[in-house]
Amino acid sequence: MPREIITLQVGQCGNQIGMEFWKQLCAEHGISADGIVQDFATSGHDRKDVFFYQADDEHYIPRALLMDLEPRVINAISTSGFRNLYNPENFFVSKEGGGAGNNWASGYNQGEQHHDQLMEMIDREADGSDSLEGFVLCHSIAGGTGSGMGSYLLENLNDHFPKKLVQTYSVFPNQSDFQSDVVVQPYNSLLTMKRLVLNADSVVVLDNTALNRIAVERLRVENPTVSQLNSLVSTVMAASTTTLRYPGYMNNDLIGLVASLIPTPRCHFLMTGYTPLTIDAQVSAVRKTTVLDVMRRLLQPKNIMVSTSTKTGCYISILNIIQGDVDPTQVHKSLQRIRERKLARFIPWGPASIQVALSRKSPYVETAHKVNGLMLANHTSIGALFHKLLLQYDRLKKHGAFIENYKKEPMFAENLDEFDSAREVVQNLVDEYKASERADYATWGQPSLQDSTGDVRMAN
Repeated sequence: MPREIITLQVGQCGNQIGMEFWKQLCAEHGISADGIVQDFATSGHDRKDVFFYQADDEHYIPRALLMDLEPRVINAISTSGFRNLYNPENFFVSKEGGGAGNNWASGYNQGEQHHDQLMEMIDREADGSDSLEGFVLCHSIAGGTGSGMGSYLLENLNDHFPKKLVQTYSVFPNQSDFQSDVVVQPYNSLLTMKRLVLNADSVVVLDNTALNRIAVERLRVENPTVSQLNSLVSTVMAASTTTLRYPGYMNNDLIGLVASLIPTPRCHFLMTGYTPLTIDAQVSAVRKTTVLDVMRRLLQPKNIMVSTSTKTGCYISILNIIQGDVDPTQVHKSLQRIRERKLARFIPWGPASIQVALSRKSPYVETAHKVNGLMLANHTSIGALFHKLLLQYDRLKKHGAFIENYKKEPMFAENLDEFDSAREVVQNLVDEYKASERADYATWGQPSLQDSTGDVRMAN
């Protein structure tokens, strides 16, 4: 029985990547831009109803809520070729329409002001599901709406649906000092990170710095456009949900995916790799994509969509989703070769194994390669990304730069305690990822035996 998933697209970035995701899903399931299943797409080996529901006239509608505080992106979607795909009741645009001005506190506060309307939309969509498994949130953490209103929604999803899973696809901003997307992004990112740590079960980190690099180096695009980066993201999103939509023996629900990757609750930030990533026909003509080739390439840092290096630190877990016509014995041989060559270093306190899920490819989408692979990995080096975020935040905060904009909002009107609280949560996460590289991680952070003075010491 399908377990349904509701997608929340929040802010400009969230709605843009969400739009690409639905285009991709429609192509893979043979659904037209109007939500009608094409004549050639009736084989029925897929599960459309995890992400779509059927209206009375049989056409498919995404289980998606599109939310923004300014109208531009949602207006573009509602006048695009896919305008008839969505349920217009699931569009939320703030009446004021002024956006959040790249201010997390403004986005959060406006989320609070529109609480009833937002939660009513979510409840209505949840009530339309037979067996709701969870929510997927698409957003960026650097601006105002995706970060602020996204944070508000994360807290409320936890309160209203405590037993449902919450997974996010979170776009992290450019990390280089000269290329930052928004000047106050360290503030917005830190405040959002607190909610991603405390209120999400799984966070797929999509790092703009790495996405840019991959587009330049792998796709040979000199100045990648936003839509090219978004199509990279939608490729990852679609691939990470193939086992839910084309079910096999394993990982055919969200809890199965999450449980296999996240052994401890706080270290739930996942990096992704995808291969082959090429739009160059000449490259695809000379490459033979075997299972071993794909699995080896997935471990190469240049294919990983996070800008920290996997050469330091260790893997906590790896799940490779291999799409295509694959012989399971080839998978077994490939895993043996990877183990013999020690291509992946694992944490000392857990099983050193790469999990593999085999998935069918959509019969309706032509691809240049026989085998595609997506890696979802929990790797300790992601802590370096959060450490860099802390350094950027500290630099900005030390000078008190741009703080006045936040003080205008209710949460910061009296004091700036929320900043300190968020910094502490993120620092603890960085420390925990570092500690997870050690063999004694199981006792990390627990009170150790009393020392001779009678004080209780924390194990660290």
